[in-house]
Amino acid sequence: MLKSEIRDILGASQKSGWVLEPDAKRILDLTGFDVPRSKTVKTPAEATDAASTIGYPVVAKVVSPDLIHKSDTGGVVVGIENDHRLSDTFNRFSKFVGFEGMLVEEMVSGVELIIGAKIDRQFGLVILLGFGGTEAEIYQDTSLRMAPLSQSDVHSMIRNLKAYKILEGYRGSEPIHIDRLVDTVKRFSGLMTELGEQVDSFDLNPVICSSERCVVADARIILKSKDGS
Repeated sequence: MLKSEIRDILGASQKSGWVLEPDAKRILDLTGFDVPRSKTVKTPAEATDAASTIGYPVVAKVVSPDLIHKSDTGGVVVGIENDHRLSDTFNRFSKFVGFEGMLVEEMVSGVELIIGAKIDRQFGLVILLGFGGTEAEIYQDTSLRMAPLSQSDVHSMIRNLKAYKILEGYRGSEPIHIDRLVDTVKRFSGLMTELGEQVDSFDLNPVICSSERCVVADARIILKSKDGS
C-alpha cells in the first residue's frame, strides 16, 4: 500500500499533471531507491549553505511546474565548484517562468541508464531499460518487458542491450554493480505496480551506475488526468 505522503504528493501534483523533481525524488527515497543528497532552496544563501553541506562540486536544477524538460531550456547546470557560480546560477534560474526554487544536488558519476514505464492499452504495464542520459533517444539501445519483473527477467533485459558489455567493464573500464541495477529495476517495477492507473508514465533518466551504486539522478512522473486520459 502506498504511504500517505506519496498519496499526498500525487494529489498535490494533479493540477500541473506531473510531479516536480524534488517530489519525485521524495517518492523514490520513501520506497528505497538510492537518490543523490539534495536540497531545494529558495535563496542564493540557502543554495550556498546546501552546497557546503553536500560538498562541491554540485548540480543545480531549476524547479518550476512550467518547465518539464529542464535540460532543453538551460535549467540544469553540472559541475558547479564554488559559491559565486552557484549564486549566479540561482539568479539566472529565478528569471525562468514559474520559478519555485532550485534543487542543489550532489554530483555522481558512472554509466548513464534509463529505466522507464508506461501503461500500454494492449499489454498493460511495460518496463524499459536502456542506455540513457540526454542521448537516450539517439542511442535507442533499450530492452522491454511486461511487469511484474523477476530477477531473471531483469538479467535478461541487461543482456539484451546491444552495449551491455559496457556494464561488465569494457577495455579496462570498471564494471558497474549489476546486483544494484537489478534491484533498482525490480524495485521500480514494484513501485509502478503500486501506483497503478494514477500514472501515465514514469522515467528515471539518468540512473547513474558505478561499481558501488545505482543512483537515480533525475525522475519524471506524468500523471493520468482525472478523466483518465
